[in-house]
Amino acid sequence: MPITATRGWPANVLLAVVFNLLILQSILTLPVIAGVNYSRLRQEIFRGVGVVAGLGLWVPVALGTWPGGAFRGVEMVLLSLFFLATSIRLVRLLARVPRVNVQVMAGAAAGYLHLGLTGGVLATATQVLVPGSFSLGVAASNQLMLDRLTYFSFVTIAGVGYGDVLPANAVGERFVILLSVASTLYVALLVGLLLGRFIASEEVEMLEDDVLGLDQGDGPGNP
Repeated sequence: MPITATRGWPANVLLAVVFNLLILQSILTLPVIAGVNYSRLRQEIFRGVGVVAGLGLWVPVALGTWPGGAFRGVEMVLLSLFFLATSIRLVRLLARVPRVNVQVMAGAAAGYLHLGLTGGVLATATQVLVPGSFSLGVAASNQLMLDRLTYFSFVTIAGVGYGDVLPANAVGERFVILLSVASTLYVALLVGLLLGRFIASEEVEMLEDDVLGLDQGDGPGNP
């Protein structure tokens, strides 16, 4: 991300590669968690939006710059929908795991990082669709808008609030409220849920060890 922050062709290439890898990973690893009805259709829509959004990131690479008109807005909306759906799937998947292990904890950490990336994409879409929603600060002239607002997203969910990027109208303020609430709920609810299941799984393992020890003690030749 520090390399993609600068404007120009190399930054566009790296940005397209990074986000295409994220899209590919999301499509390959996250299952559909829903009823039988429409699950296949929803999976195909999820894949289709991801593929179109990923290919759209290569357009500014081919042209050397982001094209004008509605292209940027449509691309940001598609990316927002895909990453929002990915975040929801990841949270639902983590909420359904029966036991907590290292992989699940890594998934929870990845979910927090994904929340920051999703917030950055949504903030960029908001800025494109409603210009002036955010005041990007003096560094905005040398940075890609997506990278600048991704930085703002992580600063917001971390509660740091440096003040160099600010909401500039009512739309930006509402976005910050939603992102702050979503990040707080993620940490409080999901981490609490995983911690509770981790403690419960440890207690189950202790009970299983106790039962196994009693069974071995009742064997032949044991007092």
